Amino acid sequence: MSELNVRKEIIEYCLEMNALGINQGTSGNISAKYGDRMLISPSATPYSKCKPEMIASMPLDGDGEWDGPRKPSTEWRFHLALHSTRDDVQSVVHAHPIYCTTLAMARKTIPACHYMIAAFGGNTIELADYALFGSAELNRHVLKAMKNRTACLMANHGMCTVGESLEKAMWRAVELETLAHQYFNTLQIGGPVLLSDRQIAATAKSMSGYGVQD
Repeated sequence: MSELNVRKEIIEYCLEMNALGINQGTSGNISAKYGDRMLISPSATPYSKCKPEMIASMPLDGDGEWDGPRKPSTEWRFHLALHSTRDDVQSVVHAHPIYCTTLAMARKTIPACHYMIAAFGGNTIELADYALFGSAELNRHVLKAMKNRTACLMANHGMCTVGESLEKAMWRAVELETLAHQYFNTLQIGGPVLLSDRQIAATAKSMSGYGVQD
């Protein structure tokens, strides 16, 4: 895929993210790896007005330098860290969906309440500690919560998912918000019955290749 098409895809998925209710306004951000650089949605730019040339480009081995007419998202630090430290990450989606954010505001992790949790690399969705948005401290917290995982909640903030493609990262974002909604609902009626580690491990083994295909 050409760089231009990747830039167009980032905009398309930003628009889809809002259309699906995964995000509101310009609070979310999406990035994709392209060669030795990261392409990321620009800061404070309505997605409906975003053009391919507005997508910021940053070197994977850099420390904040960027090319483009607009600044990269303020959350570029953890996007860049995930891209540069994990070979399995080709795209990152960060957003503030209602139920993920509600649980994050209550400082709750998501336990093994549904077998789909196996799609995220473990038997929990971990919670990254709170830090100022865009800060190096938040970057460290997100990397810790995402260890061996493809998603995390972010305390008093939102959530983050990664994928082997833009499509896979968005698929996980939708699945994560659905899981958060379901877990929230069970908390209203006494809480869920949790699956065992053995049951989640069996699910993970059976889920190889499950979901959207790259």
